[in-house]
Amino acid sequence: MRIGVLTGGGDCPGLNAVIRAVVRKGVATYGHEFVGFRDGWKGPLEGLSRPLGIADVRGILPRGGTILGSSRTNPFKIENGVERIKDNLAEQGVDALIAIGGEDTLGVATKLYELGVQVVGVPKTIDNDLGATDYTFGFDTAVNIAMEAIDRLHTTAESHHRTLVVEVMGRHAGWIALHAGLAGGANVILLPERQFDVDQVAGYVEKRFQHQYAPIVVVAEGAQPLDGQMVLANQELDSFGHVRLGGIGQWLAEQLEAKTGKEARTVVLGHIQRGGTPTAFDRVLATRLGLQAIDAVNDGDWGKMVAMQSTDIVRVPLAEATRELKTVPLERYAEAEVFFGS
Repeated sequence: MRIGVLTGGGDCPGLNAVIRAVVRKGVATYGHEFVGFRDGWKGPLEGLSRPLGIADVRGILPRGGTILGSSRTNPFKIENGVERIKDNLAEQGVDALIAIGGEDTLGVATKLYELGVQVVGVPKTIDNDLGATDYTFGFDTAVNIAMEAIDRLHTTAESHHRTLVVEVMGRHAGWIALHAGLAGGANVILLPERQFDVDQVAGYVEKRFQHQYAPIVVVAEGAQPLDGQMVLANQELDSFGHVRLGGIGQWLAEQLEAKTGKEARTVVLGHIQRGGTPTAFDRVLATRLGLQAIDAVNDGDWGKMVAMQSTDIVRVPLAEATRELKTVPLERYAEAEVFFGS
C-alpha cells in the first residue's frame, strides 16, 4: 500500500518517534510505501506532500516537534474540503492515512472515516485529555518541563519572599497542572475542572508565609474563579472554535498581591512545555503506538485509534476516543489538596 502520514494540531515531543516507527516497520516488515503530508490536514487538502522513506526518518527519534509540520486546519470549515482531500489522495495514489493528533485532528479523522476514507489514528496531546487511552505521548515531557521550572522557582521565591504563580497549559483538563504541581511541591494547584475561590487561595498563600516559606501557585490556563468568568488573552477563535487562552496567571497574581500585601509574580510557561527532546517514557510510548498503528493499517482495521490501556497498546474506535474529554477526577484533586498552604 501507499500510506499517507500527517501530524495535526499543536506540536509536541514524540511526534517524530511515531513517524519513525511507522515508516521503519511499514517499509522493512510490510513493504509499504509512505508519503508525508505537510502541515496537518492542510497537506491532503492542498496536496502538499514529501517522500517519507527510511532514510528520511533516521536520527529523528530524539527530536521535538514534527518533521512534517503541523497546523490547525479544519477541512470541514473549508468549502469542498472533504472532496478536495479525497481527490488529492486519489491523485497521489494514497490508499490510507495515519493521522497523528489530538481531539481536533482525530475528530476530523473520525468524520473522514465515516465518509469513506481509510484512516487509523494515533493519540497525541500534552494535555493527556483524550478518552480511551491512559496516557498520550507528549504529556510526560510537558510535566517534566513544568516540574523543573517549579523546582527552579522555589529558590528565587524564597530569596525574595514573594508569591510565584506558574501558569501551565490545560484548556479544559488540568492534568499537567496536577502532575507538575504535585511533583514540584506546589502549595496550591488550580484546575479547569473546579472553580476556585480567590480568597481561599490567598489564605493558603498567607499560611505558607507563616511557615517562613514562599508559596508557589500552579494554575492551568483554563482555570476559572468562582464567578465563572474565564480570563482570556483575546476573543479570537481558531478554525475549531477554540478561544485563545492566557491571562489567568497574571490576573491571579494581581489579586493575591492585593489581598496578602506580599509581592507576587507570574511565570507563563506557554509553548516551552511543547518544545525540546522527549523523555524516555514518551519516546517509548510514541514508538509503541507507531508500531501498532502500522499493524492496524496492514490489517485493514480502519476507523481505529491505537491506545495505551494499562501497559498494553490496544485498538479502539476513533469515535470512542473523541467522544468526550478525559478530565481530572475530583478524587485526584482531593489528593493534591492535602498539601495546599502547608
